[in-house]
Amino acid sequence: GWAGEGPGAGGKNRRVCHAAARLEMGSLWEEFNRLGTEMIVTKAGRRMFPTFQVKLSGLDPLADYVLLMDFIPLDDKRYRWGWGDGGRELDLGVLSPSLPCRYAFHSSSWLAAGRAEPAAPGRVHFHPDSPAKGAQWMRQIVSFDKLKLTNNLLDDNGHIILNSMHRYQPRFHVVFVDPRRDSERFAHQNFKSFSFPETQFMAVTAYQNHRITQLKIASNPFAKGFRDGDPEP
Repeated sequence: GWAGEGPGAGGKNRRVCHAAARLEMGSLWEEFNRLGTEMIVTKAGRRMFPTFQVKLSGLDPLADYVLLMDFIPLDDKRYRWGWGDGGRELDLGVLSPSLPCRYAFHSSSWLAAGRAEPAAPGRVHFHPDSPAKGAQWMRQIVSFDKLKLTNNLLDDNGHIILNSMHRYQPRFHVVFVDPRRDSERFAHQNFKSFSFPETQFMAVTAYQNHRITQLKIASNPFAKGFRDGDPEP
């Protein structure tokens, strides 16, 4: 029975309070994050790379869980890729009198370009294996490789809708499927959420930072299309 099986630590049900998630490919995410991760959004929908993958522990092996993701805006700004301030100058006059005395060069960066557009329709992506026993989820790496990002506000394929040139934080949620008849009363106790700051990204329709393009090609085993001139990985 359910007697005595109340909420665990932090008011959460004991079937989720000990849940832990470890981000896979963490070093690759960190490498992208240092450059400023960009994720392509298209009308038809584009998969993420790196793929969001986690290793779970601390679930009840015999309980049922649903796993899902959503994406929240990181701020209330929209951005553009352009020349920043504070560039350096070279005195080229020392090389030849015919050259301009001073040559300024600036590094490109993301610059705030105004207030964010109205938030796109909020959607969640359920892992297609949901619901499943805790034992199954913990047995192997959980991969959200079916998730696609779109900028089509009228999308009817269930893809995650994002505004281009806006920054987002992916969130991952573990939800215990509560068999109690009045389970909705306990909804706030039956889930645990995880955010990994290194997975935040800028949504773009085309890569802006050439170093991101290079790293995607170098690290994505499915990026042959990039090398052949086809932008679809």
